[in-house]
Formats: sequence, C-alpha cells, structure tokens
Amino acid sequence: MTTPTFGSDAFSWPLVGAALRWKHARTTLQLTLLAVAALMVLHGLAGPQLAPANLATVLTWVHYRGLLIVALLAVGNLFCTGCPFILARDAARRVHAPTARWPRWLRRKWPAIVLFVAILFVYELFDLWALPRATAWLVLGYFGAALAIDTVFAGASFCKYVCPIGQFNFVTSMLSPFELRAREPATCSACRTVDCIKGRRAPEAPLQVVRRGCELALFMPAKVGNLDCTLCLDCVQACPHDNIALAVRVPALELADGRRRSGIGRLAQRWDLAVLVTVFVFGALLNALGMIAPVYSLERQIAGAIGATTEAPVLSVLFVLALVVAPALLLGGAASWSAIVTGTSIRRQLLAFVYGLVPFGAGTWAAHYGFHLLTGLFTVVPVTQSAVLDLAGQAWLGAPRWTWVGMQPGTVFPLQLGLLTLGTMGSLGVTYLIAERESPSRAIAAAAPWLALTLLLFVTAVWMLTQPMEMRAAGALG
Repeated sequence: MTTPTFGSDAFSWPLVGAALRWKHARTTLQLTLLAVAALMVLHGLAGPQLAPANLATVLTWVHYRGLLIVALLAVGNLFCTGCPFILARDAARRVHAPTARWPRWLRRKWPAIVLFVAILFVYELFDLWALPRATAWLVLGYFGAALAIDTVFAGASFCKYVCPIGQFNFVTSMLSPFELRAREPATCSACRTVDCIKGRRAPEAPLQVVRRGCELALFMPAKVGNLDCTLCLDCVQACPHDNIALAVRVPALELADGRRRSGIGRLAQRWDLAVLVTVFVFGALLNALGMIAPVYSLERQIAGAIGATTEAPVLSVLFVLALVVAPALLLGGAASWSAIVTGTSIRRQLLAFVYGLVPFGAGTWAAHYGFHLLTGLFTVVPVTQSAVLDLAGQAWLGAPRWTWVGMQPGTVFPLQLGLLTLGTMGSLGVTYLIAERESPSRAIAAAAPWLALTLLLFVTAVWMLTQPMEMRAAGALG
C-alpha cells in the first residue's frame, strides 16, 4: 500500500496550530486533569458513598469514559496527551532517574491485555460504578503503578506495555482523522541527528538532552499510523527541521496498511496485537451485556450448570465464553473459510483480517459509553456543587441542582444505532481493503466470511440495544 497523501496540517491552522505548538500546552492539560483527578479521589474517599452523588464515580464511569471515546474518534489520543500519571512520573524522575531497560521478554502487549481483562472483570464483579471509595483507590493504584514502573525503567514502559487504558486508546485512535507524520521524507533522510527519537541536545553540552524525543520508540520516518502513539508531541518539539505534521487523513485506513512500522513491526506478525484487538471487540459486547436484563437469566443458567452459589465463578465462565470460546469459534471459522478460498494458512488470514473488526468494536464502545454520557451529561453540575459543599462546608457554587440529568434513554437509542451502523460500515470497508491487499484476485471471496461475521456481530449488538436496560448487581444469583 502506498503512503496516502494528506490535505491539511493542524499545526498550520490559525490559533489551533499555535496552541498545539505552545511548549507548555501538554503540561497545562496535564495539570488540569491532575487537579480533576485529585478532586475525584478526595471526594471518593471522604465524600458520600452514594454513587450518583460522588465525583469519583460520576466523573469516572459516566463522563470520563464517554468523553474518552468522543475525543479518540474526533481528535485522537487526547487523553494520553494530558495523562496526569505521566506528569507525576516526570516529577518523580527528577528525584530518581531510571536506568533499567524494560525486560525484552515482556516487550509485547501481554501484561496490558491481562490487566485490561482484569479491570473488566473487577468492574463487573464488584460493580465499581457503584463504589466511590473503590473507584478512588483504583485511580490511586494507577498513579502508583505508573510511578513504580517508570521510576525504575527508562522510556515509556508503563504506557507501551502495561497501561490498559493506553491500549484501549491506541486501538481506538487508529480510527482518528489525525496522525503525526513527517512532512517531507527527504528531509528525514538527510537528517543525521534523529532528534525526533533521540531528543534534542544542547549545543554547548552534547550529552545533555534539553527536549526528549519519542519515548515509545516510534522513529518518525518509519512511523505508520497511531498505534502506540500517545500524541505527546515530544517529537514535534524535538525536531530541528519543523518537519512533523499533525496530518488530516482517512480514518481507519491504517488498519489495512501492511507496511512495517517503527517500534511495532508488521501488524500481521503480532499475535499480541491480534489478541488485544480481539479483547477490544468482544470486550465491548461483554461490557454492554452487563447493562441488559437477560444477563440475569444467563447467569442463573451458568450457575445451575456449574453448581455455583456466588457470582465470581459464574462471571469467570461468562468471561471465558465471551473472550475465549466465542472468538475462537467465530474468528477461527472465518479464518478457516478464507484460508480455504485463498489457499493460505489460517494463521495468516486471522492475523490479517482481525483488524477489520476494530471500527465495529469502537462503534460498540461508543454506543455503550455514549449512552451513559448523554443520559447523565448534566449530572456533573449538581455533583460538583455537592462536592464543594461536602469538602469545603460552603455552598460556593450554589445549592446542588439535582434535577439536572441528561437525555432520556429513548432519545439516545437512535444515536446508539447510528454509532453502531457507522462502526459496522467502517469494518466492512476495512475488511475489503485487507482482502484486496492479501488476495487481489479473489478479494470478495476472501472477505466474505469476515463480512458475514461483522454483520452477525452487528445484529447481536443491535439486539442488545433493544433489551431492557438494567445494571447488574452483586447477588443477582440469589
């Protein structure tokens, strides 16, 4: 696939470009989110333990998740740009500079995948959305993990290999309409200092780095797409040639790009990335399943089959069915079909075509998180007013306006259906592009099983949207 051209560079836009290039832009965003995180934690630990009245649960499970998916799809990896964990880590590194390198045998996504699944499991098992204090401790745990790992290991090991939120952001940002890219490849070819990855050094002190380069080892001339890019803009600040653009591009096109990527390699050769995408797609359906009433019946059937009286083993079986058995059967079946058609291996077909499901997965997450965001959009106002009253003892922002909520669930449904449809259409298009790349002479036949699988998942997701909404609660087996 040839490198697609881009028609615009956000760095050249009036006002926007200047704001993005401002050397303190990221720090300002990080400080803002750090202040919000501190307020959330404080209210989560010391405020009322009623979820709808606590900033920790409202901001985390209603607003943060919804705004996260909106930002990822509309702009890119904006929340990694402003990640407050990295601000705290950078401060700690001024006291203790890390020297160790992340172990070679862990330089894949497996730790992050395990943590991704673990957070989904713990969220469902303990109903974290209803536990302000537990949510606050989860946020503190994130800060602690980032500090513990990145004050020992150099680079951005936590972001690249450990952080489950980061992996969610990386996968979703592959659908973003923006991408950091070299403006003129010839300029990069002539560059001898490679500051974009090594960092800019002081002329009078060559050993002193005054502006760091990419900590995630994405060498700009060989960078393809947004995978593993935190949009930190360090490479932009470090480049002495002003040769990096925040380019407008065709969303999701990188999913069908088979080129070797700096710091990543070829997507079709990475089992860990394929598994990450699988968890991203099927985890979206599993997470949404917890919102609908039929899950109670399903849990009772599983409990009866295994003789369980508590939720943990039942939920474990449900996770295995949703994240292991179903993907193995569905993805394996589609890969087997396309392998027979093309005369290639099942492995090759699976590792090539699984990325075509990313837009559908993002549409499912957006439909789910969008529901919570839109139905509770204005709750942040009375909860913030209440938090100020709880923590300061004064109603500085006025009396809480508890009547401020959001859209009615019925009015959100068309938007959810639209997001699912857009995601499915994106998956159908990307899948066909992958088929053209893999089997130009038999593209339709090679793509057929994957197109059918996408439509099957779409029908499943629509069915889930039409079911009665009822958040699962612990003790549902009783």
